[in-house]
Parts: sequence; C-alpha cells; structure tokens
Amino acid sequence: MSKNPMTNSQIARQRRLSTLTKAPMDRLTVLWNAYGAQPRHDLVRPAETGTVMVRGRVGAIGSAFNLGETTVTRCSVRLEDGTLGHGYVQGRDKTAARTIALIDALAEAGEAARIDAEITTPLVEEAAARKAARAARAAATKVEFFTMVRGEG
Repeated sequence: MSKNPMTNSQIARQRRLSTLTKAPMDRLTVLWNAYGAQPRHDLVRPAETGTVMVRGRVGAIGSAFNLGETTVTRCSVRLEDGTLGHGYVQGRDKTAARTIALIDALAEAGEAARIDAEITTPLVEEAAARKAARAARAAATKVEFFTMVRGEG
C-alpha cells in the first residue's frame, strides 16, 4: 500500500503553521492584532507546556540519534462552527500557542487567503530579509585565498 499524498490545502496548512511557529512572537502579535479577529472559541486543549525529543543525524545522512529535549507549548481551539485549530511553539509562551491555534482555525474555516495575505506573507518576507542580511554580513567576512606561482624552473 502506498501513502496518500498530501493535498494542496494540507501543504498550505503545514507551511502556514511552520511560518507562524518560527515567527518572532512580538511581530506575530502585531500582525494578529492588526488582523482584528476576535473569534468566539472553546479551548479543546488549553495551552500546556511540555518537552519533545529533538533528533539529529550525523552529517545529515547518518543514523538518527537523540540530541536532547526542548520545551514546547501547544494549544487547540474549536471555533463556534466546530472548526479546530492547533498551535505549537518552542518555549513556554502560552499566549503565542493560543494565537497560532486561533489563526489556524480561522484559516481552516475559510479565511486562509486573507490570513496568508495579512499575516503569513509578511512573516515569510521578513524571514527572507533577515536571512539575506545574515548572508550579506557573512559574505563581508569572506577571505579569498590564492596561490602565486614563482615561475617554472
């Protein structure tokens, strides 16, 4: 039996959640507040903090090994229409986990295009700008080595 491939909406949700989880929480809060939604919801799983095992691979291709544990906070919400949303964030920020869960639920309830335009896309663009700035700073320290040949003899 082969695995069912992920649908486009599942891939979009995965990317959205990844972006939200990696975003600076102060910036996510600003964008969420600007979005202006205050959806009525119930907590299916109140924000709770625990640990997960981080796995690694030697040279990215070797055998997997347990690197250590990291703290993660998760939360699940249900909107009035029954739509579920889930939020996970590294660390102990319960408000961020709940915010991500609400954003996820609203996206699943049909607001994905607006959320992507007003929250996710700005976060992706800002992350790309930070990455480019880091690369530029690193490139400025690059040293070019060359060999001089003294002649043949």
